[in-house]
This record gives sequence, structure tokens and C-alpha cells, in this order.
Amino acid sequence: MKELQLKYGCNPNQKPSKIFMKNGKELPIEVLNGNPGYINFLDAFNGWQLVKELKEATGLPAATSFKHVSPAGAAVGLPLTETLAKIYWVDDLGELSPLACAYARARGADRMSSFGDFIALSDECDADTARLIKREVSDGVIAPGYSEEAMDILRSKKNGNYNVIKIDPSYVPEELEHKDVYGITFEQGRNELKIDEDFFNNIVTDNKEMTEQAKIDLAIAMITLKYTQSNSVCFVKDGQAIGIGAGQQSRIHCTRLAGSKADNWWLRQSPQVMNLPFVDSIRRADRDNAIDLYIGEDYMDVLADGAWENIFKEKPEVFTREAKREWLDKMENVSLGSDAFFPFGDNIERAHKSGVKFIAQPGGSVRDDNVIATCNKHGMVMAFTGIRLFHH
Repeated sequence: MKELQLKYGCNPNQKPSKIFMKNGKELPIEVLNGNPGYINFLDAFNGWQLVKELKEATGLPAATSFKHVSPAGAAVGLPLTETLAKIYWVDDLGELSPLACAYARARGADRMSSFGDFIALSDECDADTARLIKREVSDGVIAPGYSEEAMDILRSKKNGNYNVIKIDPSYVPEELEHKDVYGITFEQGRNELKIDEDFFNNIVTDNKEMTEQAKIDLAIAMITLKYTQSNSVCFVKDGQAIGIGAGQQSRIHCTRLAGSKADNWWLRQSPQVMNLPFVDSIRRADRDNAIDLYIGEDYMDVLADGAWENIFKEKPEVFTREAKREWLDKMENVSLGSDAFFPFGDNIERAHKSGVKFIAQPGGSVRDDNVIATCNKHGMVMAFTGIRLFHH
């Protein structure tokens, strides 16, 4: 198949639409089920590159949850703790395969952003992963293969219309890539930068104790940023992104956005949130929305009389700002990656509030001395990579 006709482009009024190989070769994909659209394929191909590189960098199965051409979450297949299994709503599924654990982590880090995602998997989709996918609101999945049982499960999703794409894992794109904007063609070399543990050797802070887990987490952060719309910042802990700030014009806004998502991820693990007495009939999406409101500034939207009765069996106590801060102060050893340099130390101050200990960024700001001094004040370890990772 050299080209595939699509229903429309980014919007229904943008016709005609198709994907094809300019060199006349066969497309490296096969649509096994459904009818993927233009944005589905953008998410699929960006997501596939991300998980392929995560697998190469860590040796572990990887998954990502994409929305609007940026990852909402990305993770490798480390086992889930009992707490994580509960906050990701998979504690009823028993022991999961490493690939299913990777997707549970990628989906669970920011469940609101992942709602209606497109999934990318580094390995053949197994039955555990397919069962997890089936229960979530999702547009489709791309992987190098699918077990027979997994395909049976995925074909039954969305009344048989769930998008399932198989990609040739041996496919290598051409070195030059092109993009048309306003009838004008842009050309550039592909970003083939390989990110491994040696990427973080140039440590510029007084504290130079970079742990092996931190190197893995920073690699996850930087690879995730390679496929996140810039400006972008990524917080990572224990093998998974826990907060991604994408597409902001100001880097401090990226850091604040990613930090707030990381904070929410940690707050969801607090006893006060884990013990919320939800009514038995509440739907998964409504439960996620209720938690997001409960831990935010608009908590009265779910605690007001006439509202809480539809969500909880009994009215919960307010999660006060002081109580939240006390819990957030327990988060530690978080890693942070940035796709370009931090221009001021305010980014570091905000990162510190979310437990960041390890940082990787290109360096090169005229205020590098201020950024380094701020890291030293908090005992952080920061590496300068010398490489910018803008993605548009």
C-alpha cells in the first residue's frame, strides 16, 4: 500500500486527505481494524518514535499516551506498587505484564489529559495490555504486532471500530524530512540524537551524585521531550513521566504546568484522596474529574450541598492547602528535563516545590550562573547536555 485515503485532515472541512510515501515506496504500516484519521496518524507516528527510543535506551517495554500531537504520559514497564495500581484503577486486574504496566503508568499519570488518547507500544500488544486498553476511552493503538487474543479483545472495542495499526519495526525513515506550510516546503535532517546515560555526564552543580535511577528517569524525560510540542518540560519519577508541560510560550509556564501535574499525581496517592468514599455507580471519567476538582482550588464544585451527594457516599473533609503542602513535602528524588535552557532560577524554585532533585537541560543562558546557584541552594544535581530538543 503506497497511500491511504483519509476521511479528512485536521478538521472536517480540510479535504482531500491522505498519507503516502513521497519516494513511492510502500507505507510501513497496516491498518488491522478501524479507520484512523489524520490526527490519529500524527499521534501514532510520533508516539511510535518515542516508545521505540525508550525501549532502546532502557531495554524495557515502553508505552505512551498521546493527545493532540504531544504525550500526556510516557513510561517503561516497571512493576506497579499497590498504591499506583489503585490510583490507576487497575488493582482489580491482578498481576500485569511489563507492557501493560507501562501503559497503566503512561495512562495513569495524567488521566484527564489521556482521555481519548492514541496509544503507542514498543512491543507486541499482549492480552493484558489489550484488556487494559479496552476499558479506557481511547481512539486507537499502534504497535509492532498483536497477539491473537489481543486482537480479539481490541476488535470488540468501540462496536468493532477501534483503530488498530501495525507498524514495521524495521522501518527506517529517510535522513531528510519535509513539511509544507502555506505552500512552502521546509526541509531538515531528522533528529536522530541518541540519548543514553552518558548524555548526563557534564554535571555543573556542587552536588554531583547522579544516581543510576536518575539517569534512567532523565533519559525518559529527554526522549519524551523530543516528541513534545515546544516549549516543553517533563517531570519523571521511577520510570514514568508524572508531569508534562507542553507548547507554552514561556518556560516558567511550562514548569508550572508540568509541576502542577506532578503535584496532582502525588496528591492522588495521599490517604485523604485514596480513601474518598465514591458512590458505587460513579463512572471512571466522572471519578477522575471529581478527584481533580477535590485536590484543586475549585473543591467546592464537588463538596457543595447538592453536589457531593451525587459523587460520594458521605461528604469528605476539605483537603486544606496546609494538608496538601504537608503531603507534597514528602515527594522526593524527582527528575526534570527541559527541551531548552532555563533562563532564570525561578524555574528551579518551582521545581523544588515538586520534589525535584535531578535536572537535565541544555545550558547556554546568560543567566546560567543564577540557575546553577539556585540548584546549589537546594542541593540539586544538574547536568548540561548542550543539546536543544525543540519539536514542532
